[in-house]
Amino acid sequence: MSFDRSIKIAPSILASDFANFGAECAAVEAQGADWIHVDVMDGHFVPNITFGAATCAAIRPHIKGIMDVHLMISPVDAYIEDFARAGADIITAHVEAGPHIHRTLQAIRASGAKAGVALNPGTPASAVAELLDLADLVCVMTVNPGFGGQKFIDMSKKIMSLREMIGDRPIHIEIDGGVDPVTAPLVARAGADVLVAGSAVFRGGSVSDPAPYGKNIRAIREATAGTYV
Repeated sequence: MSFDRSIKIAPSILASDFANFGAECAAVEAQGADWIHVDVMDGHFVPNITFGAATCAAIRPHIKGIMDVHLMISPVDAYIEDFARAGADIITAHVEAGPHIHRTLQAIRASGAKAGVALNPGTPASAVAELLDLADLVCVMTVNPGFGGQKFIDMSKKIMSLREMIGDRPIHIEIDGGVDPVTAPLVARAGADVLVAGSAVFRGGSVSDPAPYGKNIRAIREATAGTYV
């Protein structure tokens, strides 16, 4: 998994057809997705329940590229090995999910996966200042986590602060929540390079008619043309 700061579109399967996860992953990749984003929710850390490591293992053979697993769960540490064995390339935990985030990031890296750390909208960029040497990705939530389809919260100032803090370290800045062709250039200009999009990608398409997925992905990518890379 080589590092670059080009814009990457990471469709969230939370917005796809739950009965066809494998086919949906393959279809959206074929239509131009760079990563596949998997939102894991536990009904405890966030007010929703989605799926677990077994689902990740089931869809892994259908994903050619990066499987980006976002753990919106607490506690985290006991489940890291399960998601690593399921084939996660990146495992992201929330800084708010437990008292020992250093240990969590160390455990993720020890599992063989890249380590991500996520920040809720109300958590400042400074919360990860002492974590950057352990992180491969910082995920900035632009909605309060728990449900797809929420209204975008502008976190441009936080993204710019992170971009300055990161400097030349090989760390991705990922945006999760409300990304579409209108909001994508805002976060890209601020310094983000991985854009998670759910309904904005999957809207209007299906496994049997995936062309709208490609159209939607291209619209987001084109909206970021000429912004920060």
